[in-house]
Amino acid sequence: MTDALNDDRKGWMSLLAKAPPARLAALMPDLPDHALLRAPEVGAVMVRGRTGATGAPFNLGEMTVTRCSVRLAEGAVGHAWVQGRDKAHALRAAVVDALMQTPESAGLHACVLAPLAAEAELARAVRAGKAAATKVDFFTMVRGEDA
Repeated sequence: MTDALNDDRKGWMSLLAKAPPARLAALMPDLPDHALLRAPEVGAVMVRGRTGATGAPFNLGEMTVTRCSVRLAEGAVGHAWVQGRDKAHALRAAVVDALMQTPESAGLHACVLAPLAAEAELARAVRAGKAAATKVDFFTMVRGEDA
């Protein structure tokens, strides 16, 4: 992910939601004072798919998610939705979202979001390398009688 993506809220919320919970906890072990607007709660959302990525949408199934909303002492509000049942991950992501809306955002970006983005990009490159190793290029040879 580029820094431009992480500078907007959609980008950093996506990065936080996809981050490994243990890694996010390691990068941000201590949380500032905050009030829970919506305590972390587990629920489900319907996942939709499309045949061939372009066909009519259909309901693929349900996925477990955890959501949380917090307010920092200075008034910034943060929200998070993360896949799975990890309430601590949702809480930490919501606090980071709130902090990114304060003057501390530049330092937080450098200490938390930049490492997460770099690790996500490395993981993406490794996956792409593994997929590229299995790629088969097909070609058609012209036979003499087809000419």
